[in-house]
Amino acid sequence: VQLQASGGGLVQPGGSLRLSCVASGSDFDYYAIGWFRQAPGKEREMVSCISSSHSTGYADSVKGRFTISRDDARNTVYLQMNSLKPEDTAVYYCAARLPYAITSVYTRERQYDYWGQGTQVTVSS
Repeated sequence: VQLQASGGGLVQPGGSLRLSCVASGSDFDYYAIGWFRQAPGKEREMVSCISSSHSTGYADSVKGRFTISRDDARNTVYLQMNSLKPEDTAVYYCAARLPYAITSVYTRERQYDYWGQGTQVTVSS
């Protein structure tokens, strides 16, 4: 599967963005998907993840502000980001893997097999 992330940009603190991760290939609905981000000088970290059965997981830093969802008919996973903060500034990546179970979510970078190219999110006034 090939992944294409988009939707990043410059937004003021408190603003919103919606990122999209579009996948090519078949059987997209079988894949577990994760969103990660990497800020300058920092390690890549998990932001949110969703299973093929739509179970979700979030990093503590984004709970209540970010929402992950998927539209399997469009081969797309979304990350709705609200109440953005300057510390959310990073390059955001989506990743995919085939899961062991439809309810499985994966929170670690090394658990994913396929990666998109990243989209820059900058939160600044």
